[in-house]
Amino acid sequence: MLRLSISFIVLAIIAGVFGFTGIAAGAASIAKILFVLFIVLFVISLLFGRKAV
Repeated sequence: MLRLSISFIVLAIIAGVFGFTGIAAGAASIAKILFVLFIVLFVISLLFGRKAV
């Protein structure tokens, strides 16, 4: 999922350089959603992944 987020960020930057604002905005919003989802899943896995013995 992190790879998808990074690829959408790179796509947004490339599209922004070429002036495709609609594509850049769409890719950036998808990247933001995936990044937040990744962070939430990471925190959940930290909390519940390994229980102290």
